[in-house]
Amino acid sequence: MKVKKVHKYKVIGVMSGTSLDGVDFAYCKFTLKKKKWEFSIQHAQTFPYPQEWKNKLRSAHLLSGEALAALHSKYGKFLGQLCNQFIKQKKIKGIDLIASHGHTIFHQPDKGFTFQLGDGNAMHAVIGLPIAFDFRRLDVALGGEGAPLVPVGDKHLFADFDICLNLGGIANLSMTSEGNRRDMPEGAVSSRRAFDICFCNMALNHLAAKTGKDFDKNGALASKGSINEELLNSLEKIYTTNRKKSPSLGREGFERQLQSLLDNESVPLNDRLRTACESIASEITNVVPSSEKKIKLLATGGGAKNEFLMTLIKRKLALKAKVTIPSQTIINFKEAMVFAFLGILRLRNETNVLKTVTGASHNSCSGVLIG
Repeated sequence: MKVKKVHKYKVIGVMSGTSLDGVDFAYCKFTLKKKKWEFSIQHAQTFPYPQEWKNKLRSAHLLSGEALAALHSKYGKFLGQLCNQFIKQKKIKGIDLIASHGHTIFHQPDKGFTFQLGDGNAMHAVIGLPIAFDFRRLDVALGGEGAPLVPVGDKHLFADFDICLNLGGIANLSMTSEGNRRDMPEGAVSSRRAFDICFCNMALNHLAAKTGKDFDKNGALASKGSINEELLNSLEKIYTTNRKKSPSLGREGFERQLQSLLDNESVPLNDRLRTACESIASEITNVVPSSEKKIKLLATGGGAKNEFLMTLIKRKLALKAKVTIPSQTIINFKEAMVFAFLGILRLRNETNVLKTVTGASHNSCSGVLIG
C-alpha cells in the first residue's frame, strides 16, 4: 500500500484564556507535505461570555468538589453548544476533530496538579464529533509545568520567526535554545525552549475593570499616566525572583503576588496602568537575547492590539529585534489555531508537548481523545 505523501485535516480549535473576554473558535485546515506543515484559518469567531458565565468562571476555584464537578460538565455542554452554533453559522462540513483547551481553574504544577474546566465527554455528547481535550495534565504528571504548550505550533507553523511572543493574560515566548536560529552553524540541531515572562492582560484588565471597562483600549488610560517608581520596583522584585525559578504563571500567582500591589489606591489608576505597561515591556526586553543579527519576533495575543504597550515594547527592543505584528486573525486566534494543531498531533500519536519547554521527564503526546 502506498503511503500518502500529503495529509490534510480540518479541525476546530476552542480556546478560553485567563482574560475572560470570551471563547475563541478557529476552523483551520492543516496540510502535511514533504514533512512540512502548512495551515490556514478558514473561519474564526469569539463568543463573548455572558456576565453569568464570567461570574461562574471567576469564582469556580472557590467551589466545593461536588459543585466544581457539576460546573465541569455544565461548561463542557456550554462549549459544545457554542461549537454547534459556530459550525452552523459558518456552514462547516467534514470536520476531523474538535480540540478544546478548556478554561484553567487551577494550575499548581509544584503540587502536581492542573485543572482545565470543560468536560470533553459533555462536549462530545452535544457535538457528536471526535474531541481532544485535557492537554496539560499528562505533562504535569511527568514532572513538567504543563505549560506553555503553544511552542510546538511555533516550531512547526511559524519557523520563519526566531521568537514568538504571546501577549495574552500572561506574556510568554517561544524560541530556539540559541535565541536566533539564523546565527546557528549549518547543520546544527536546535531545541526549542519557552517560558512565561510576566502577567500581561490579566494585570491590565484587572485595572481597567475598576473603570467599568473590560480592557484599556489601545492603552488610552495608561498613556495618560506616569510611572510610579515604587510600584515598578516592587513588580521588578517579583519578576526577578520568578526568572530564577522559571515557573508557569497562573491565577494563583497573580492573586498572591500582584493583586494587592495593583489595588493600592494611593497610586492613581492611570499611573498604575502606565507602570504595569512599563513593567511588561521591561520584562520582555530582559528575556530577549542579544544577537549579531536583529532577531525576528512575532507578537500576537490581545496585548498586540494595545498600541501604547506595543510602542513601549518596540522602543525597548529596537536594538535587539524587529517586531512583526501579523494580521488581526492571527493576533486574535493563534492560540485556538495552535490547539487545533495539538489535537491533530494527538490524533496522529505524535509529540505535542516538549520536555525542553515544560521541564517534564520526556516529550509526550498529550490530550484525551474521544470519538
